[in-house]
This record gives sequence, C-alpha cells and structure tokens, in this order.
Amino acid sequence: MASTPNITITRLDLQRLEQLLDSLDDFGPTAEALQAELDRAEVVGHDQVPAGVVTMNSRVHCREESSGKDYHLTLVYPQDAGGEGKVSVLAPMGTALLGLSVGQHIDWPAPGGKQLKLTLLAVEYQPEAAGEYAR
Repeated sequence: MASTPNITITRLDLQRLEQLLDSLDDFGPTAEALQAELDRAEVVGHDQVPAGVVTMNSRVHCREESSGKDYHLTLVYPQDAGGEGKVSVLAPMGTALLGLSVGQHIDWPAPGGKQLKLTLLAVEYQPEAAGEYAR
C-alpha cells in the first residue's frame, strides 16, 4: 500500500478537475485515481492555500530518493502536457503531486512495477501565490 499524505487543493482546482473528469470518454484507472485524490483532499479557497502546496500549473522541485535524481516539473491539465517537464494531472505522477506540501513524500509506481519515493523539495511557482487564477 502506497503512503497517502494529507493533501490540500483549491476549490477552483477542484471544480476544474471535476469538469475534466466529467468530460472524459474513458474513465479508466488514472481518472479513478484522480477522483480518489479529490475525494480525500482538504478543499480551501484559492486565497487560503499555503504557498508550499502543489496546485494546478505549479512548478515543483522534487527528488527521487533512491537515485538522488532531481526533477523540475510543472503540473498541468492534459491538453497542456507534452512539453519538457510538464506532467499531466491524469498521469500517475501528476495525480500523486496534486495537493502535496513541501517536505512530504509520495510513493510513485514507476514503469516496470518498481516503487519510487519522491520528496517534494520546493514549490518554485504557484499561481495562487502569484495572484494568477485564470487557469
């Protein structure tokens, strides 16, 4: 069983992500995983979310513990994925990052069935902290 740290999401992200899930033709395991995260999250107003929490369109710095490799990733909606370092919220890693706070760890199922442990080191950019709510 993977560890599931407490997560926080904004009401605006919740509404947008629920719309995304409602629009999917194929509600597969990744959509189910995202729905499970939304169901267990603490929901706050966009002006109440701490700066160290991963929200949609946040840029984060995390480290994979066993290799020590650092990643700089941006959590995006599926239509914005594909660029370097952009992770869709519907990808397992994206779903796992949503709502995390700096210092928390997640167990992330890597290809091939291996479990990786990611530590969130920093939220380098968060739209809410920057006063940007358009997306």
